[in-house]
Amino acid sequence: MSSITLKIAPETAEQNAAVEWLGARAFGPGRFARAAFRLREGVEHERAYSYTAVLDDGNGGHVLAGSVRLTRIMIGTAGALMLGPLVVSPHFRNLGIGRELMNRSLRTVRQAGERFVFLVGDVPYYRKFGFQVLPRGQITLPGPADPARMLYCEMEEGALSDFSGTARRFLQ
Repeated sequence: MSSITLKIAPETAEQNAAVEWLGARAFGPGRFARAAFRLREGVEHERAYSYTAVLDDGNGGHVLAGSVRLTRIMIGTAGALMLGPLVVSPHFRNLGIGRELMNRSLRTVRQAGERFVFLVGDVPYYRKFGFQVLPRGQITLPGPADPARMLYCEMEEGALSDFSGTARRFLQ
């Protein structure tokens, strides 16, 4: 009998379809209408900051348990990162997988010298990773979003003051 291990590693191109499937399963077709999804649509996420959680049974069997992606965006004239989606398979929720994905991703972002991460999400969950509610109206999205769910995390103290205006896709 072998033990099951969790491996957190950078997302690979080969995992793309599985990660997309997991997101579709978690968020359903309504995700296409969300402002955060539309902001990421058509833009490649930053693989250097995006991670997957894979359960490995030690016998060659493995299953994708979760993923987190970050995408480069512009806020006004400044470049930032948008976190999301963070998704964990319903079969593996409440095991700390989301926490591990968040910690690994944010640590990598901070070590790389990025300054600012933005997301739309649940305050009680993301607060434990250092996210706060944005001052109302400082950053807007190109579509409706609940201002109470628009969150930020400074990777560099005081960075918030450099980010204001409309968030938009970063196209190279």
